[in-house]
Amino acid sequence: MNDSISRFSDRVANYVKYRPDYPREIVDHLKSERVMNDDSIIADVGSGPGISSKIFLKNGNKVFGVEPNAAMREAATEYLQHFSNFISVDGNAHATTLSDGSIDLIVAAQAFHWFDPNMARNEFRRILSPNGQVVLIWNERRLDADDFHREYEALLLKYANDYGSVRHENIAEEQLRNFYVHDFSTLRFDNQQEFDFDGIKGRMLSSSYMPNTDSPRYGELVKDLEAIFAKHERNGKIRVLYDTNVYHSTV
Repeated sequence: MNDSISRFSDRVANYVKYRPDYPREIVDHLKSERVMNDDSIIADVGSGPGISSKIFLKNGNKVFGVEPNAAMREAATEYLQHFSNFISVDGNAHATTLSDGSIDLIVAAQAFHWFDPNMARNEFRRILSPNGQVVLIWNERRLDADDFHREYEALLLKYANDYGSVRHENIAEEQLRNFYVHDFSTLRFDNQQEFDFDGIKGRMLSSSYMPNTDSPRYGELVKDLEAIFAKHERNGKIRVLYDTNVYHSTV
């Protein structure tokens, strides 16, 4: 748990600047399914620098950003400074510090794989209002979309530390069924980013499993990334494609 909290402390700037956001259509879908409305009080658990909170804040919802990493909380406070309906909370999925029954909807974006599912479910049951739901969201890069995506994935596998154990693809449907207990709804949206070379480098370095600038392998890593970018860029840009996966149900 402590490692999952601290491992992003030296990645915050790149995380804020280069991680993908989330489609606004997620909010529209949840409203159409009556999972939430404009008055719903939301806990964004593992909220990081506030990227996932923003789409709900823009809808007018009050959002508690529950985040155990101090550097990430500081980044969220700055990133979301124009939203008076954002409340930063020092807590985690197993101990949010929020009051019993105070939350209408829990969101966890790019965070569920860091949780202990049983401990998180117990805590979520405690803070949710009756019939409140949990929404799990993550952007999943399309590993086999084209030659660039395949070569970029090979680069990550070559240099990464524990990439294989922390990637979202490791979350199987059985784990989701065990977490939710009930049946859950599944939805998928298209998502993408466009980068110049500095952007794709920043996106890569935002991942905690990649060697950082102080690593002896950093120079070699950047050289290989430059070669891949030069091979596939068009007008100085490269596109990274994602599936944004959304799951929701009661717990």
